[in-house]
Amino acid sequence: MSIAVAALSHAPSFGSVDPGGSTLDEIKDGIQQVRAFIDRFDPEVIVVFGPDHLNGQLYSHIAPWVIGAQAEGVGDYGTTAGPIKVDGDTARQLHAAVLAEGIDIGRSERMIVDHGVMQPVDFLLGKDNTRPIIPVFVNAIAHPLTPMKRVREMGEAFGKAALQLNKRVLFIASGGISHSPPIPRWDTAPDEVRARLVTYAPTSEQRRAREEAMVAGIRRIADGKAPSTPLNEAWDTMVLDTLRSGNLTEVDAWENEQFIIHGGSAAHEMRSWIAAYAALSMAGKYELPVDRYWAVKTWGGGFAVQAGCTA
Repeated sequence: MSIAVAALSHAPSFGSVDPGGSTLDEIKDGIQQVRAFIDRFDPEVIVVFGPDHLNGQLYSHIAPWVIGAQAEGVGDYGTTAGPIKVDGDTARQLHAAVLAEGIDIGRSERMIVDHGVMQPVDFLLGKDNTRPIIPVFVNAIAHPLTPMKRVREMGEAFGKAALQLNKRVLFIASGGISHSPPIPRWDTAPDEVRARLVTYAPTSEQRRAREEAMVAGIRRIADGKAPSTPLNEAWDTMVLDTLRSGNLTEVDAWENEQFIIHGGSAAHEMRSWIAAYAALSMAGKYELPVDRYWAVKTWGGGFAVQAGCTA
């Protein structure tokens, strides 16, 4: 029937590290604009494209992308924890339809999601949200990664599948733009870190300690007491301009390693945005009624909120 996109960066520093000036109020206002857009669109199906930060999707079985028919949140950085209301029947229907389009996507009946999925859901739908979602893990952290062309094709397959539903389908895209947090790489990680990358089941105290250490590190960077790879506003603009243009075949030439060199260690989280806009493009030309961006130096990254619908 129709497709729309709501795209939102996520940030562990949100609410913990002051971005300075009026930036936080502006970001909150942008989020409210997207929430109002979602209310007007009144989605019947909500698909969430998001990464995982090696909390639920581990090297015990890593895949390029997985659709969740049942899921629970780990509750990191204050996000929703425990069982999540998922539209399992539609998730399984979409899984079959995307497979039929030639995209090899996995399905989980016990997906574990972290703030990469749940922070945008909590912000855009509310922690009291009663509408079911369909989480889709889009690998952005665990290397090696698929070529960018396959991300676009995966998104297009979801768009075609969504149109077959004959319903109002909202794709939520989650991911930071340029930012470079410390992320372990399997090839260079010591044995004890590799063990955690295969099996990670921390206690609540261990998870809290890890989160507090991450936030403390961001605060040190914000206070000028620790070095950090600077955000790349020019690169952010290039990526966002490509999404704005609707000419998504441009991403096919983007090389994975160059993406990291210019955007940082976690820049591949924008794969979720590429997939969402590729899905939207299957419904025709689109426009962005909400389109805002901030280069947040104290967070060490670019932050954006967007809403997209057919023109």
